Amino acid sequence: MNRVIRFGLTAACAGAAGVSLWTFVPAAQAQKAPEEVKFSTEVNMVVLSFTVTDSKGKYMPGLQPKDFRILEDGIQQKIATFAEGNRPPVQVMDDGSTRQLLVDSTGKPVKENPEGPDPRLDSFVGTNVFVLFDTSNYMYRGFVYASDAIADFVRGLDRADSVAVYTFSRNMSRAANLTRDRNQAISGLRKAVAGDDAALYNALLLALKDAAKVPGKKVVIVFSNGPDNASMVAPDDVRAVAEDEGIPIYVISTNDVQKDPISSNVFKRISQRTGGQAFFAKTWQKQVEAFESIRESLGNSYTITYYPQGNTNEGFRSIKVDITSDTAKKLRVRARPGYRPTRSF
Repeated sequence: MNRVIRFGLTAACAGAAGVSLWTFVPAAQAQKAPEEVKFSTEVNMVVLSFTVTDSKGKYMPGLQPKDFRILEDGIQQKIATFAEGNRPPVQVMDDGSTRQLLVDSTGKPVKENPEGPDPRLDSFVGTNVFVLFDTSNYMYRGFVYASDAIADFVRGLDRADSVAVYTFSRNMSRAANLTRDRNQAISGLRKAVAGDDAALYNALLLALKDAAKVPGKKVVIVFSNGPDNASMVAPDDVRAVAEDEGIPIYVISTNDVQKDPISSNVFKRISQRTGGQAFFAKTWQKQVEAFESIRESLGNSYTITYYPQGNTNEGFRSIKVDITSDTAKKLRVRARPGYRPTRSF
């Protein structure tokens, strides 16, 4: 009997939820001669969020589309849309000029829209922030202080930002779905209780899958003590999902780097490869400072989208952001290094 199998990174999580991941071909079809399996590489719009700083780490605002050159596998790309911080994105025209972004029914930028600006453009303004809060036994001692630090961060987000609060120990809970209502998000946060083992990477994978469904700019912020003793997926597999989806991961770890070098190195690798940052903050004050740094980063980031030029590479595609201005040599770009295109069968 021929067997058709589709197995992805969600296998562990779906299996735990009792979802069958196996699809069997009916007996009538099993007698047919096997057909050649064909697949194609499909890449839709690529979303690239990044920050630009000088040699001292100071953010550089005010740059324009003409100041950037995007290369994918060395091939220069045409920028489709451009946004700075939480400002509304603009469409970049063929001559390099910009205009108000217009979209069709699928959210794809278009040059003309006879009905005027689409109200759905509101979803492209601000950042969709997914906070993943570790409520495992590892966080028991600093649980209350951590909750307070997250609540202060939520209150201080830009008005245009939306926030979701997820908690996890062995299982993940959506304490507050994506909303601009700060009280609703904090209310969900306050209902969290500490206990049980930690399945950080299972929870992070689910949070990334939720974030990937949301249009516009998004980030995931992980607040954790570090160790993971219950996940069924590997951290680098989860990192690859974030890398491919273009979702920066910021990590705030309350653990001692020296006492848990394995988790610390994983956090550094995940954040660096996705265009985020990792912070190691044992005290409440350091945690507050880490959240302030993340908030500043979100407010000073740039977001560019483009539709890839012809590229036969079906594996990892490198992305490079060049700055074309005279001060380019003195500036630093923090962005994900690339992505893998989706294969459709």
